Amino acid sequence: MTRIDIRRFSASVPVAFLLLFAAEAFGPPQLDAQESGGAMGLEQVVRTALGSNRDVLAARLGLREANERVSEARSSVYPTIDFNVGYTRNVSPPINFLPAAIFDPTAGPDDYIAVQFGADNQWTSSLIVEQPLFKPSVFVALGAAGHFKRLQEESVRGQTQVVVTRVRVAYYRLLLSQEQVRLTENSLRRVRKSLDETQALHRAGLASEYDVLRLQVELANLEPNLLRAQNASMQARRQIAVELDISDQESLEVTGSLADMDLEDLQANTDANREILAFAGFQGGVREAVRIARELRSDVRQLALNEDLRRSEMRLEQVSYLPEVTLFGNYIISAQDNGSPNFFARGDGQRAYSRMLGVRVSLPIFQGFRRDARIDQKRALVRQAEVRTEKGVDQAVAQVKSLVEATDEAHQRARGQRLAVRQAQRGFEIASAQYREGLSSQLELTDSEVALRQSEFNYAQAVYDYLVARAQLDEATGRVPLVDVDIQGDRF
Repeated sequence: MTRIDIRRFSASVPVAFLLLFAAEAFGPPQLDAQESGGAMGLEQVVRTALGSNRDVLAARLGLREANERVSEARSSVYPTIDFNVGYTRNVSPPINFLPAAIFDPTAGPDDYIAVQFGADNQWTSSLIVEQPLFKPSVFVALGAAGHFKRLQEESVRGQTQVVVTRVRVAYYRLLLSQEQVRLTENSLRRVRKSLDETQALHRAGLASEYDVLRLQVELANLEPNLLRAQNASMQARRQIAVELDISDQESLEVTGSLADMDLEDLQANTDANREILAFAGFQGGVREAVRIARELRSDVRQLALNEDLRRSEMRLEQVSYLPEVTLFGNYIISAQDNGSPNFFARGDGQRAYSRMLGVRVSLPIFQGFRRDARIDQKRALVRQAEVRTEKGVDQAVAQVKSLVEATDEAHQRARGQRLAVRQAQRGFEIASAQYREGLSSQLELTDSEVALRQSEFNYAQAVYDYLVARAQLDEATGRVPLVDVDIQGDRF
């Protein structure tokens, strides 16, 4: 069975609950930048999400609850002090019957004397102090609360990783949709230019009416495509705005361009594209990715922590067989008087004091096999958690391998598509020149324009796929920028 060493967690990743302070560290500057109308870079978008995303804020509130659970469990080792005060007005004081022989030896066995117990007013106060000396369930509960707290800390870290990855993918999707708008606008511009030239040639008798109609049809097909691309771009913009909790969704602007991105030479890119390409956590091959995922991946850690929590719950049931030893002390004041109430009576003749100290040992003997049943239930839950951990590790390894392969495939595809774009661009230039000289048909010109548009979008799509796969690989290996790894330098 695959085991996860929880003790290595704190040594391998920054403490997750430090994210509680991310709102103050990350939030306001980015929101101010957006409100001023400036375009936001990838790092700025992610930092803003860390400070204002509502899923992250909800996870932090869960961690706060876990901290309070630890405090609640710790309180069981301290003494308990209770103070009680009571007053009773006896409208008819209670009367008991005692054998008359107690007071008169000559009385018969059936003779009784009515004796009043108590007065019109009764006052009692007590101070009770108890200190557990030996209570195994308290210490086991403390351990379980600690496991729950660490589980919630890891949950905050995992949720933050999910949000960062989701924001990155939304950012890349917005860039892709913007690229689709730009490419469609370029195609419209080229088709309109070709249509104007063809109409001029048609008027001169050098082009057929069919050539004009063909370009008009292509133009009519492109115009709704542009509207569709603009709508997709706006939807992606709104999605990022929701993640960042920005009210003015339509005004959000981001930096970067997929078409101009060079995956082979980082320095050949613009500052915005360099920032996007440098925003990465994991760097390495399949073997390294699998090793890191086993140690750092958040959902695997949560499964292992949940497994430990279930073991603590089972031990809590097992220690119910052990005795409990408690030191206690009582201080009691009682008072009675008749007539109008007089707080705790008027003197010592109507007031009494009692003091007690003692040790209580409680040993449960038999409770109808209930404890055995509960222990067996918890043991089954432990085994269930172990099975889920084993499955989670296997799924994590499989996903990491697939994402490494997807990243490499997208990188190779982008490299090929970049060459295809240059060739398609050159082909369109040749076809345009030949068409103007009457050396080629309008069909060849249209085909070259379609090939150029498709190759440009295919390159943008390949870069998008590469960036998305790399973002997902960061989350899958547990090394997400600004959560586990600082983009200016490794924190490990």
